Amino acid sequence: MADSKRRGLLIILSSPSGAGKSTLAKRLRAWDNSIVFSVSATTRKPRPGEVNGVDYHFVSEAEFKKTVAEGGMLEHAHVFGNFYGSPKAAVEEAINAGKDVLFDIDWQGAQQVRRKLPQAHSIFILPPSREALRQRLTQRGQDQDEVIDQRMAEAEAEMSHYVEFDSLVINDTFEHALEDLRAIVRSYRLQTGAQQARHTELLQALLSD
Repeated sequence: MADSKRRGLLIILSSPSGAGKSTLAKRLRAWDNSIVFSVSATTRKPRPGEVNGVDYHFVSEAEFKKTVAEGGMLEHAHVFGNFYGSPKAAVEEAINAGKDVLFDIDWQGAQQVRRKLPQAHSIFILPPSREALRQRLTQRGQDQDEVIDQRMAEAEAEMSHYVEFDSLVINDTFEHALEDLRAIVRSYRLQTGAQQARHTELLQALLSD
């Protein structure tokens, strides 16, 4: 349960395409359903099964650009012909209410969020090998070989940015990676400042005459 006496924690998950961050993000939220997911806005069309407001906020290009111009995005980017971004208002509302917020964004988006919200804890997910990453991209069955080659080339560039992140998780086996993420969140919540806010009354009682 969120504690309204404290500001929420900001957790950023990033990885190259195919390394498993979106699936890990879903399982992390299933482990603790008090974590609020930062739902991105996008100008691309919904895919089959996607729900507006749950998977993405699907908006027009004009609406997206207007929000950016008004300073309403924590981060945004133009990817494969479409715009993507993280709306600021919902995130600020959640952390002010003491709720922890999870971002599932690429390394460029993570850079932008950290500049605006330096208290965020950033986690980078890496595959155990290039071969494993290519296999995961191929098993999706969504892309032609030339698209997979392009994604692999982009992934190699993206992976070099792991040094910019606070924590590094290797997704060798899914359950192992998920347990590492849980451990990071637990540790983050146990920092003195977070514990002071969560247990104010207890600490006062322990230290009172």
